[in-house]
Amino acid sequence: PYYVDMNQNLFLQASLHSSDRNLTVFVDTCVASPNSSDFRTLVYELTKSGCASDPTYALFPSPRSDVARFGFSAFSFVNRFPSVFLRCQLLVCRYRDYSSRCYQGCLSRFKRNADS
Repeated sequence: PYYVDMNQNLFLQASLHSSDRNLTVFVDTCVASPNSSDFRTLVYELTKSGCASDPTYALFPSPRSDVARFGFSAFSFVNRFPSVFLRCQLLVCRYRDYSSRCYQGCLSRFKRNADS
């Protein structure tokens, strides 16, 4: 475990370990839960489909394409739970394949008007 104070800024880094240097990594979705084995019942979205859901979530510049850096401000689940667990989904794509999901960034879905 990693112990932090409330509202402390957390900085995370995900690294891809591969001999293929033509790969890049992208943070797609990160959710938090008070239960390490249940990420469906009570969750808090930090980011979804590459879009920040939490106002403190941020992506940071990375030194290499195979490293993703991001952060957010520490929080708790209404003081009923002593821990917060994080699960992130990362995507791996070909480096400089600008048609790949890794280079599309935030994908927000807009609802269509049913009248037209």
